[in-house]
Amino acid sequence: MERHLFYDENNEPVEFIVKAKFTVDDTDYVAMLPADDLEPLIYILKIEVDDAGNEFLVGIEDEELEEATAVYEELMKDKLQ
Repeated sequence: MERHLFYDENNEPVEFIVKAKFTVDDTDYVAMLPADDLEPLIYILKIEVDDAGNEFLVGIEDEELEEATAVYEELMKDKLQ
C-alpha cells in the first residue's frame, strides 16, 4: 500500500494512504485518505509533472472535483463487484 507523508498547517506530520490513481480526460488524479483518521475522508488531488519530470499534487476546483469524484466512486463500485 503506497503511503505519503505531508505536513499540516501546524507543521505536524500527517500520513496518507493512496487508495487509487486514475485518469479522467488525459488528467491524472490520486485519491488518498489520512492513515490515522477514524472517519476517513477521501482527498482527490491532481497529479502534475514539472519540467524535471517530478510529480507533485495540486488541489482542484469544485467542477473538476465533482467529475473526478464520480469517476473514483465508479472505480470503487466496480472493484467491489
